[in-house]
Amino acid sequence: MGWLDALAKKARGGDASVAERMAEAYDASIGGDYPRALEIWGALAHAGVPRAQNNVGACFSEALGVERDASLAAKWLTLSAEGGDAIGRRNLAALYFRGEGVEQDYPRAMELYRLAAEQGDGPAQDMLSWMLLEGEVAEPDYVAARGWAEKAAAQNIAPSMTRLGMIYHNALGVERDAAVAVAWWRRGAERGDADGQAMLGAAFHLGAAVPRDPLEAFVWLLRARAGGSALSGQFFMAVRAALTPIEIAQAEARAEAPLPETSSEPWP
Repeated sequence: MGWLDALAKKARGGDASVAERMAEAYDASIGGDYPRALEIWGALAHAGVPRAQNNVGACFSEALGVERDASLAAKWLTLSAEGGDAIGRRNLAALYFRGEGVEQDYPRAMELYRLAAEQGDGPAQDMLSWMLLEGEVAEPDYVAARGWAEKAAAQNIAPSMTRLGMIYHNALGVERDAAVAVAWWRRGAERGDADGQAMLGAAFHLGAAVPRDPLEAFVWLLRARAGGSALSGQFFMAVRAALTPIEIAQAEARAEAPLPETSSEPWP
């Protein structure tokens, strides 16, 4: 038995392995029984299990089974991050980014996102890509932003697919390529990213690297608006005005249908 298992056994007074206890807690959380999940995670967290420490911190951050407490969230997520847990590092990075439970510190947030990204965490790769592309909290680096977006997209992170479309559309560190941009937007759109849906709708509206199709454009713009994309507003009324009432009704029915099945391969 490993030392973590031994500590967990001592903490719980049982024979179950850490993996078994974590699985039990996960099942409890999926069923909405966060008090039970926290009972298990809490014991393992005190025993030094980094993923359990992350889960306890996340519960305090999101008020899952306990009162929200940003300071306790930061405490547990710091322990998890120091223990090398990629998700703990990503979640702690989010606290530093927002200034919740800790002093807002963009460089520290970026450092933690990078550590998690280098461990292969897809959401951290996505966030690091955004930070490097937007240049609001870090020096812009379009090449690195594209690289991290590609890694996240390979893990089916839809916002990174949309971001890659923007990179090729706006020629950020690459030659402008409308066809590649639309291919990435379609990938993001089909996986539910509202901004990707808005940009795909715009492409069909303008006939950019795809045949002009106002009906298809409106279907995607309806989905984008329902998903909260501010980008959809730039094209929504113009596309709607080009359609007949029957076509609008058809588009609305199609927009409410399930998204098309996506390819298992995330690359254009």
